[in-house]
Amino acid sequence: MHIDVVPNRNSRPAYLLRESYRVGDKVKKRTLANLSALSDAQIAALRVVLQGRPLVPADSVLDVLDSRQHGPAEAVSVAMYRLGMDVLLGSRASRQRSLVLAMIASRIIAPHTKLATTRWWGSTTLAEDLGVADANEDELYAAMDWLLERQDAIERRLAKRHLPEAGVVLYDLSSSYFEGTHCPLAKLGYSRDGKPGKLQVNYGLMTDVRGCPVAVSVFAGNTADPSTLMPQVRRLKDDFGIAQLVLVGDRGMISGKAIAHLRTKEEGIEWITALKSGSIRRLVEQGHVQSDLFDERNLFEFDHLDYPDERLIACRNPQLAKLREHKREDLLKATERQLEQIGDSVSAGRLRGEGKIGVRVGKVVNKYKVSKHFLLTIGEQTFSFSRNAPAIAAEAALDGIYIIRTSVQTERMDDADCVRHYKALANVERAFRTLKSIDLKVRPIHHRLEPRVRAHVFLCMLAYYVEWHMREAWRELLFADEDQAAKRTRDPVAPAERSDAALDKIANRRHDDGTPVHSFATLLTELGRIVRNTCRPRDQAATDATFNLTTTPNALQARALKLLEGIAPAAKIQM
Repeated sequence: MHIDVVPNRNSRPAYLLRESYRVGDKVKKRTLANLSALSDAQIAALRVVLQGRPLVPADSVLDVLDSRQHGPAEAVSVAMYRLGMDVLLGSRASRQRSLVLAMIASRIIAPHTKLATTRWWGSTTLAEDLGVADANEDELYAAMDWLLERQDAIERRLAKRHLPEAGVVLYDLSSSYFEGTHCPLAKLGYSRDGKPGKLQVNYGLMTDVRGCPVAVSVFAGNTADPSTLMPQVRRLKDDFGIAQLVLVGDRGMISGKAIAHLRTKEEGIEWITALKSGSIRRLVEQGHVQSDLFDERNLFEFDHLDYPDERLIACRNPQLAKLREHKREDLLKATERQLEQIGDSVSAGRLRGEGKIGVRVGKVVNKYKVSKHFLLTIGEQTFSFSRNAPAIAAEAALDGIYIIRTSVQTERMDDADCVRHYKALANVERAFRTLKSIDLKVRPIHHRLEPRVRAHVFLCMLAYYVEWHMREAWRELLFADEDQAAKRTRDPVAPAERSDAALDKIANRRHDDGTPVHSFATLLTELGRIVRNTCRPRDQAATDATFNLTTTPNALQARALKLLEGIAPAAKIQM
């Protein structure tokens, strides 16, 4: 007798107890019982009995002395091996290299402070397998110093691996708030974290067109975006040896001054950016961009004397226009409600004096940045307001319109590709979100010394480099769109749309085989069910005769680990 497993589409398979018998030269089977109602453990026990082996409770012969999480560490280790991270960090094996590899993996699995990381290592096999389980936080800080000394060499290898000659490079700047007051890099500046009263550190991230990180630079928290651009250009040309490239940055990054410098002093550097709203408004007022030009198309190219030897590509997204219209109306109504409250206070005599009324009104109209949309009349004991209809209409004429500005010639890149490459900056924004809050938690920054801050940000970038490749390998298991080829052909101006397969994953939250769709974090949690147990035979309790026994991966876990083996092997690195 034996147990057969019969697939049952998206449901649990049927388990049938069968026996084989012979009729002449043919072997046939007959079903004796349906075991589908039994649990997996009961079915496994029956298999043992049918095989003639005795059933012995595991806890009667073995003592489990320790249990450590293994699955996530194995997954990250496979990815790092496929990417050649050890050779990327340094050609020679060393304790510092092993510590840095362990910190990179820890940042992906469980980001903590350095002290908390050494404590967490006791609950996982990560540090054990890398031979650094006995490390303390002082050794981790020393390893960060070791890593920082090699940053330039590591980034040159990454650039050689991912930035081709005459390719496209994305660059953007972000910031993270700082805990403490003594770091020279910690300054008050424009906060992208929504914490304007906190000291912060700025860092610029350079990626390939897919958003795969290549290099990161750290700046003081009060550094303006455009001032960080030229050092990156010099790095690309002098350090990375790239003579020709297309640099993509947002409208605040590639300023008019930077463009003048690139045009006159940086041969071989082309660029793609966008016009600021004031420049767009002037072009609309001059009649170069008219709404009826978008009746039959959503983008067109034109020239202007103010932008010699450049291409201007005007785009209009109707969905974006509607969103801006609704948002503006909501802000206007919210401001009107607060202005009405001020008017009631003035009418009731609770608020008097032109100066006092003006201060209160100024706070309200500046709260949502809509002061230009209101006409205000303020007296010693009077106050009235109304909407500035011409100003509102002038802004509404710009809704959904943006203009790409580029030096790239049409023969090299058509209008649609220019727009696609500019919108690819969303890949850098996605990288910043992952670095700052979703997974790697670069913020808040606790380090006091400037080199440690730089090493911390670089370590987080390397962790994102590994995670980026893991996410790409796991696309079919995650809430991610697998049809990436469609990005190269779809309308670049229209809002991005997910494929039907991606929408099905989101709606059903399950794959066709019934397994759940995961996020990156929950898939790591699922892998966390793979543990390594340290066991000892019970009859040898007085000895040190122990051995390790690792949980057998289930189908989903095995599939996830197998997919990581498909990460493209790293190109040969020139040391």
